[in-house]
Amino acid sequence: MPPMVSRPPGGGGDGMDPADDALLRQTQRLLSTSLTFAGGPDEVAERLRAALLQAHPSLMAALPGDAATQAAMLGRALTWLVHHLDRPPLLVGGCRRLGAALAACGVQPGQYHLVGAALAEAMRAGMAPGQWRQDFDLAWRSTWQHAYEWIVHGSARAGLEPLVWDATVVEHDRRRPDLAVVRLRPALPMPFRPGQFARIQLPELPQIWRPYSLAGAPRRNDLIELHVRAKTTTGVSGTLVHRTRVGDPVRLSRAEGTMTLPETPGRNLLMIAGDTGVAPLKALLTELADTGDARSAVLFWGVRNLDELYDIDEIAETARRARRATVVPVVSEGDPGPYASGLVTDAVAAYGEWSDHEVYLAGPPLMLAATTAALLQLGVAPDRIHHDAPE
Repeated sequence: MPPMVSRPPGGGGDGMDPADDALLRQTQRLLSTSLTFAGGPDEVAERLRAALLQAHPSLMAALPGDAATQAAMLGRALTWLVHHLDRPPLLVGGCRRLGAALAACGVQPGQYHLVGAALAEAMRAGMAPGQWRQDFDLAWRSTWQHAYEWIVHGSARAGLEPLVWDATVVEHDRRRPDLAVVRLRPALPMPFRPGQFARIQLPELPQIWRPYSLAGAPRRNDLIELHVRAKTTTGVSGTLVHRTRVGDPVRLSRAEGTMTLPETPGRNLLMIAGDTGVAPLKALLTELADTGDARSAVLFWGVRNLDELYDIDEIAETARRARRATVVPVVSEGDPGPYASGLVTDAVAAYGEWSDHEVYLAGPPLMLAATTAALLQLGVAPDRIHHDAPE
């Protein structure tokens, strides 16, 4: 594989020497052919993940997603690498962005320097005897050596410039006329902890970054889930609800916020949500379910009417999967159906005693202020009440 450096004008279309360009395309054909012989990117990715898990368990533990999600990530990465090998500027840029994303996940360069050998073995193991050739081995090892250097460069620069994830809308579920649940798949691994938020940018509004809580499950898949309510048809929220479609691009900033569960299980949990504030609390419930956490958790979800319980089925199912979780919807206006009626703060006060609990709040600013005041009157210490500052 030739060095990917710019040449004086007169060479290939991107400034490369024609001989180097031809060698790149030959290497690309070798990678594509061998990938097909080895069973395709999905099968190779499964073997590669198994090898990396055995050799570098800390590397795989740092990446979001379960086994199937991580294998899918690797499969997409192999496909992308082969398809972009003949476009060095895109390849270099993509590898550097990958390095920055891996650094954000806490991966150190020393943890992936042997990936090339594992990749070559994952290819060879999928082929019939005699199919693995020396030129296949050389093509993969040399390609990885270049990619490794660019990834390391991106990792080194991760702290020097803002990190942004490109993502694609994979689901758009309009739950109410003014509300949608939108799921995104980042192109690169994006670390976040349940309870955090990220800022979203849309191509139509490049100067605006709007914060949204993340309701996805980083331990289970690489999907980001947003609960978006739009008061108008304009702005980021209006665009996400009314004009966004599956396949549309979205950009996300680094995850922020400290409304996360303590690393060491301790006190039981009280969660109180208003409207779409249920999104980060759904993420906390999902974390309890996915980890088998033994802490008890009670989630009160305050809404005006039954129609605003747009995610109750999924949240109730998540609570059922957790070891000790309960969901209590509270409807303040009209027919409450099977649920409690009145103000959510009154329902919390009537339900039990909360002074020994860690409390998590999410919702509109007025709801945060009123609920905090009510909790203080119930004897909850201020340092046990957690919520992000309103923006």
